[in-house]
Amino acid sequence: MPALPEQASTPDELIAIEGSHLYSPDLAPVPPERRKWGMWNFAALWISMAACIPTYMLASSLIDGGMNWWQAILTIFLANLIVLIPMILNAHAGTRYGIPFPVFCRASFGTHGANVPALLRALVACGWFGIQAWIGGNAIFKILAVFVPSLAATPAQNAFGITFPQFLCFMLFWGINMWVIYKGIDSIRLLLSFKAPLLIVLGLLLLGWAYSAAGGFGPMLSQPSAFDPGQPKDGQFWKYFVPALTGMIGFWATLSLNIPDFSRYAKSQRDQVLGQTIGLPPTMALYAFIGVAVTSATTIIFKKTIWDPVDVLTHFTNPFVLIIAMLALCIATLATNLAANVVSPANDFANLAPKFISFRTGGLITGIIGVLIMPWKLLANPSGYIFTWLVGYSALLGPIGGIMIADYFLIRKCKLSLVDLYKPDGEYRYTKGFSLVGLFALIVSILPNVPGFLATINVIPKDKLPPFLMTIYSYAWFVGFLIAFLLYSILRSLAPAMKPLAGIKPSTPALP
Repeated sequence: MPALPEQASTPDELIAIEGSHLYSPDLAPVPPERRKWGMWNFAALWISMAACIPTYMLASSLIDGGMNWWQAILTIFLANLIVLIPMILNAHAGTRYGIPFPVFCRASFGTHGANVPALLRALVACGWFGIQAWIGGNAIFKILAVFVPSLAATPAQNAFGITFPQFLCFMLFWGINMWVIYKGIDSIRLLLSFKAPLLIVLGLLLLGWAYSAAGGFGPMLSQPSAFDPGQPKDGQFWKYFVPALTGMIGFWATLSLNIPDFSRYAKSQRDQVLGQTIGLPPTMALYAFIGVAVTSATTIIFKKTIWDPVDVLTHFTNPFVLIIAMLALCIATLATNLAANVVSPANDFANLAPKFISFRTGGLITGIIGVLIMPWKLLANPSGYIFTWLVGYSALLGPIGGIMIADYFLIRKCKLSLVDLYKPDGEYRYTKGFSLVGLFALIVSILPNVPGFLATINVIPKDKLPPFLMTIYSYAWFVGFLIAFLLYSILRSLAPAMKPLAGIKPSTPALP
């Protein structure tokens, strides 16, 4: 039999837990013979996911908010260096034990309590699934409207702010996503194999056009920052930069939690660390530069800032160019959506009832919620995209990351009882399946950001809110992560040790 991963469990023990209601083939530890992802596989994964339209829109939205090109690039690059740290740390457990994110959560939140962070992360993924599906559907609609102008002239048919043809294109692209999910995980891997170069080539072609039409990089990148002296937002840079940086961190805060869903297939820790480092920050910087340069060029070429690349493409009149662009955008968006926003929530929903919810069923649940969230409203303007969506959910995910990292590295010293992660009466049962320490730390660390979020979505008037609460919200991910990390570490260290249940011999000290 192949050597087991670094763990305290025997083959017989692993067979014994297959009858547990916490076990399913989708959530089971990945055996050594299936761990084939090397450094370049992880680099390719991140190149595939980072080279996408939302990455382009990140940079473009910062330009629209007043930054110049180098300020926007630096903000995005710095944010990705920061989020790379929890990404690598959380990936460690997946690589060492072969477990996915919802199973990893059981160590810090309990066998049932793990459903809380898993569902929070899954709901965010549903939102991202809807955003990517809307982007793909909207690309189809806008390019079709070039050939059939009457589509664009169709008045809104409902109170949701979109037309019926837009909704049909959205549902068409959504249906393609659902079909690929039904075909299974292998079809997703196939899409990723050629998606990355496709969108990078498209981006570089768009950059070449912008360079030519705007008269070179000089005019494109010479646009001043709105925060410079004498400009409209003079002296307001730091007020904008901090929440913008938080929003950029929030962009991949989802994957910084569920990276074990991918790192469980890694050959070694070295492969996942180097692969992610090579793949994530450089790709984000490159595609961000393309977005910044082209958006800056639209200000020169069209006398207005266009931060959506699909809108830029609709200004081309060559039918061949439009059709190729539409196909490239749809394939690229489809691949990113399925890899980044289906694999993990499907596992998260499966964790609710492993014996009854499969990968396909979890993917269908993700798709339905992605429609109900009305993603077109999140992308209606750059401010809502960054400050409401990205910063808002970072306030939820930062605390989860802080608790997981504190528990695994500080409290447990990277030692888990693999078998007990799948046992309803094992070491991680805590209080009837819930870790009260973990859940308490999660709630307390989310609370400081709630007032700022409510003010941002206009539930509370901003002028009625103390300014320091809005400042806290600007640092939402940082505040939540640090409070959760410190509070969980203190409470878990102070809590008295709990005696192991009868017959249980955990590989790590039993904790309440």
